[in-house]
Formats: sequence, C-alpha cells, structure tokens
Amino acid sequence: MKLIYNVNDRPAPSQLVVFAFQQVLAIMAATIAVPMIIGHGMSTAAAIFGAGMGTFIYVFFTNRKSPVFLGSSFAFIGSMNAAFAGAVSAQAGYVGLLFGALCAGLVYVVLSFVIKSVGVDWVNKLMPPVVIGPTVAIIGLSLAGNAVGDLQTSSATGEATQWAVLCGLIALFATMIASTYGKKNAKLIPFIIGILAGYVAAAVLTLIGQSTGNTAMIITNFESLKNIHGLFALPDFTFLKAFGAMGEVDGAYLGTIAVAYIPVAFVVFAEHIADHKNISSIIEHDLLEDPGLSRTLLGDGVGSIVGAFFGGCPNTTYGESVACVAITRNASVTTIMTAAAECLLISFISPFIAFLSSIPACVMGGVCMALYGFISVSGLKMLQKVDLEKNKNLFVVSTILISGIGGLSLSFGKVTITSIACALILGIIVNNLLANDPDLK
Repeated sequence: MKLIYNVNDRPAPSQLVVFAFQQVLAIMAATIAVPMIIGHGMSTAAAIFGAGMGTFIYVFFTNRKSPVFLGSSFAFIGSMNAAFAGAVSAQAGYVGLLFGALCAGLVYVVLSFVIKSVGVDWVNKLMPPVVIGPTVAIIGLSLAGNAVGDLQTSSATGEATQWAVLCGLIALFATMIASTYGKKNAKLIPFIIGILAGYVAAAVLTLIGQSTGNTAMIITNFESLKNIHGLFALPDFTFLKAFGAMGEVDGAYLGTIAVAYIPVAFVVFAEHIADHKNISSIIEHDLLEDPGLSRTLLGDGVGSIVGAFFGGCPNTTYGESVACVAITRNASVTTIMTAAAECLLISFISPFIAFLSSIPACVMGGVCMALYGFISVSGLKMLQKVDLEKNKNLFVVSTILISGIGGLSLSFGKVTITSIACALILGIIVNNLLANDPDLK
C-alpha cells in the first residue's frame, strides 16, 4: 500500500487538526460505548480523556514508530461489571476499576520484560500468516453485527427503520466516494465527509418527521445538545470518584478483582499481536521487531493503567484506528498524537461532547461498515502468499474463520475467552497439529 503520509511524516498544521479529528471520530463510538454499557455513573468524557492519555503513553514507549490509537477495551466489560457487583458501594467499585486496570497493565509489563529477554522469533513461528491473517479478518468480521445493527437503528426511538438505513448508507457512500474519487485532501478525510453527510441527512429527516408526525423519520436524538450547561466542564475522572473509598475494600474483594482482570489481559495479548501484525503489513515495517513487541506491550500496559486512572476503562489498540490508517493512507504518528491531544481537549468542552453524542448510531454504523470491512480485508491480504491448495493451510484458515464468525467463546467463572482469542488459539493448535503434513514437503 502506497502511503500518502508515512510514519515519520508531518502534515501541515491546518491539515493535521482535521486528519486527527478523523481518527477521533473513528475511535469515538467504541470508546464511549464501554462506560455507557457499564453504567454506575461512569463518564464518557473521562473515557475520552483516558484514551488520549493512554495513546500518548503508548506513542512514547514505542518511540513514535507505531501509528495506532488506544481506546476503551470491550474485553474487560465483564471484569468491570465484577468490580461493581462485588463492591459495597459504587464508590468502592471505582477503587476496583483502578486496581483491576493496574493488575491487567502489570501483566503486559511483565510479558514485556519476558519478551525482551527471549525475543520475538517464537511469535512468528507460533503465529505465521496462515494463522494471523484469518485472525485479523475475524477482528473485523466479529464487529459486522454491531455495524449492521447500528445502521438500522434510530437514535431517537431505538427502533429499526428504513430511514435509518438510508442515512447510514448515505454516510457509507459519501465515505467511499470521497476516498475513491476525491482529490488529495478529500481522500485523507473520507470519514469526516461521510459522517457529516449522514448527519445532515438524519437531521433533515428528523425535522421532517417532527413536523409531519412521522416517527419513523425521526432519526437523531438532539437531547444532548439541549442539555448543554456551560462551555467547559470537568470530566468525572475515575480517581476522583474512587477517592475516599479505599477503606471500603478488603483483601478478599481485591483478590476477586485480580482474578477477574488478569486472565483477560492474557487473552487481549493475542489481540495485541494481531493488531500489530496488521498495522505492520500496512506500513510495511515489522513493529514486533522495531520498536519491538516488548515496547508495544509496555506502551499498551502502562497506557492502559494511566487511561483507566482517568477514565476507568483499560485501553487497547484499536482496529478502527488501524483501518482508518489503511483507508486514508495516512500513517503519520504526529496525526495520532494530535488526535490524542484533541481527545484531552474535547473531554473538557461540553458542546463538543454533546455534538459527538448526537451523531446518530445509523450514521456511525454506515461508516463502520467500511472501517470493519477494511480490517477484515487487511487480514485476508496476509493470506495472499499462503498456499491454500494444501490441506493443512485450508484446515487452519477454515477453523479460525468458522469459530470466529460463529462466535465461539468460553467462560470460566467471571473470565471470558473472546471469540477472537478462541479462534486464534484453535488456529495455533491446528497449525501445530498438522505441522508434518506430507503435502507441505
């Protein structure tokens, strides 16, 4: 893939602000979804701030060589729910969030030092293209249901409607047209163009629906814009909510939290490798070698701890960010850093948070069809040099695709091995089980 902006390139300042905001939009929906799912008063603004801080930490530890944004991790939703479920109060639950994120982050830190000692050759042997390619594809395909579900949903009524689908498709088509036929600047901001086109269409339909009494046409929920109180507001940071509740937790509770978080960190480790294999193929530079898996893990781990300190959510590298890099062909780390800075700023500006919250789900669903699709295609491209005429390779790829698309996951108490992790583990097992396939000799 020929990049317009490579990792070390710096777009002009006026362009940089816009390019960075596109990255913010790409990761925004998923980042704020986690605190909304958890509830208990968790702040979406704080989650945005935490994502920005985590990304800065990650970029620092990776020596500005990896153009990836960090955001709230869905894998830890069960663990975060456990933090509140076992707490004597909501405030004590926030203490649990901080302790859990610390445990998860330390797993990455320990793994980082281990890998620093033993190297990364074992990673390439354990997860060759025949394993990692379909696994990356599954990361995108596993999100297909979310994108299509959002595409059909009115944010105003929560119901599926053809008008919502229309707005989502307008956003998708505008994104594709800008990326394919647009001039250089348009090619670099297709998601902003797509979201704005979809937003305008949804707003027009909503106004028509409100004036005619046709509820099916009411797509946008403008309540967040109506409830703006002032220009600036301090986010409800997690460490502030946890302050004063340290005496409400005991060793048994902290032990429960550790058990809920630590195994999940090992699961997310597999997804970390897949994401970095994917972005490495896009920028044509092996990030597991330089700056090295030890540094990407260290950045992810420490970034996750710092991000959760503010936002409560452990962070992870985002496939949406990787897809945004692939589609726009803008791999500038400066763009990623500017996006992180914008997240920090936006989290304090009430009108901005309100505007982002008012973007209809169907519009984001339309854009995410392109984002998630590109993640899948990036994985499939890794299979181009794999000989799929060989039975062994066919079995590895088919096992990963079917188990991943089928949603195979395993739960052990409060610990859930995600479908992506299950698919990867099965792929590794099959690849090694059939390693002596005579057809490969």
